[in-house]
Amino acid sequence: MTETNKAETKPEALVISGLDCFYGEVQVLYGLDLVLNKGEVLCLFGRNGAGKTTTLKAIMGLVPVRAGSIRLDGQELTGLPAHEVPKAGVAYVPQGRRLFAEMTVAENIEIGLMARGKGKATRENVLNLFPLLRQRLRQRSGTLSGGEQQMLAMARALCLEPRVLLLDEPTEGLMPSMIARIRETVAKLRGMGVSTILVEQRVDAVLSVADRVCFIENGRNRETVDVEQLRADPSAVRRYVGVG
Repeated sequence: MTETNKAETKPEALVISGLDCFYGEVQVLYGLDLVLNKGEVLCLFGRNGAGKTTTLKAIMGLVPVRAGSIRLDGQELTGLPAHEVPKAGVAYVPQGRRLFAEMTVAENIEIGLMARGKGKATRENVLNLFPLLRQRLRQRSGTLSGGEQQMLAMARALCLEPRVLLLDEPTEGLMPSMIARIRETVAKLRGMGVSTILVEQRVDAVLSVADRVCFIENGRNRETVDVEQLRADPSAVRRYVGVG
């Protein structure tokens, strides 16, 4: 299967070409190619160890790139220090959230605002997306529920006003009601023009919000499929993920 004409006609936000990445001497990504179109949600699927998280870390400069290119709106990101990548407009919510647990919700948000020098207007826009957090501003983030912590991690990332948002398993361990809220937020962000790469293990958690699905296997992009095609023929899920 190939990418649809619909996808090919959209402007590109992020283009990854021929990416090779290693952990020490162990190669994890092999010539990976990937295109994220503007204003779309692209989901990365694959078994554990396929290279999905490494792809996100490579974009963020957290894993060195031995070969290949990562371009954001034409700007080359490879070689940038990791702290410069968010300033270019890429936000990352890692698996496990990694909040400052002893700090309040308000303080975590403030740290997000500082990364690109954003102010009160950005803070208000983010809190409007996550009204529940407005009621928790003075609460220590470590005492929030899992779903609330995920919302805060996303809110902190969105304080960058990113062009591209990377989400690594945002629904992991959450109740169905919280999963629905996360999905709704991702859909709202798409409506605001944010381009999102979403790593997930559970197909049912993302098919309602994804535009295209990229199947990663052994560090390579094996297929990129329009989500409507995948609903009609889910055989690729069984082939690359082993469920369906």
